Parts: sequence; C-alpha cells; structure tokens
Amino acid sequence: MDTSAPRWLSADERAAWLALVGVTIQLPSALDQRLKKAAGIGLVDYHVLAGLSDAPDRTLRMSALAEFAQASLSRLSQMVGRLEKRDWVRRFPDPTDGRYTLAHLTDEGMAALEELAPPHVEDVRELVFDALSPDQVAQLHEISDRILRAIDPVHVNGTPIV
Repeated sequence: MDTSAPRWLSADERAAWLALVGVTIQLPSALDQRLKKAAGIGLVDYHVLAGLSDAPDRTLRMSALAEFAQASLSRLSQMVGRLEKRDWVRRFPDPTDGRYTLAHLTDEGMAALEELAPPHVEDVRELVFDALSPDQVAQLHEISDRILRAIDPVHVNGTPIV
C-alpha cells in the first residue's frame, strides 16, 4: 500500500493550473460559438475539414480521422453525416480494404473551408496571439508540446501522427 502523502500543488502551480483549465474550457467554446454564428458548424467540424484538407488526396480513413478529431467513431460519423448533407464530405469504402470507410473532402468542402479559414484565423489571432509577445508565442508552443507529449507520446510538435 502506498503511504506517501499526496503531492499537492503549490500556490503558483494551482494558479497556473486554474488558468490552463480556464483556457481549455473557454477558448474552444468561444471559437465554437463564433464558427456556429458564421457558418453553422462547430469547432470540431471545422477541425475535421481542416484535417481532411491536409491529408493526401484530402482523404482519410474514418478511424484515423476520429483519432485526429479526438472523437468516437459514432460521434465522428454523426459529424461527417452533417458535413455530407452540405456536400462538403463524402464517405466511401476503402478500395484497398473494404473493412474501412474513407472520408473525402469534396471540392465544395474545400471551397467552404477556404471561405471559413480567414475569419477563423482572425478569431484565433484575436483571442490568443494578439495578447502575446513573440517570446510568449514561442513559450506557449514549447509548453503545449511538453504537455501534449506527457499526455500522448505519439504527438509530434502538437500534431497527432495520422
């Protein structure tokens, strides 16, 4: 039985932790609200479109896309279904292995993403980067990468390997 005392946070660590929790809760919510108001899609939907846009041939297996979006396959399937109704994404069986389903960003989806990206990037700039100096941006990057590696060593430079 472990009889060691809990490693409580110091006052500085607790303050930093509460600030981080605030950011991790409020920033995605603020970006989500802005995207919903502008385009009727949420932040995770946007993230799915962006992930597909970076994939070879704008296509990924649904399982890889679910990992990228940190969503269950059923939740991702619902999201992709909504994006399919807009003709932004198309699903089809993997021709190399029919056990898998592929998601493909359509030309219409790419055009929508290209229209959504500038205001979304402006929102990110306004809510995050305008408040930071260049040195703080570098620190934020380093700190975020360290936290991500502690959570999931598969992450490289803040990006999951898909």
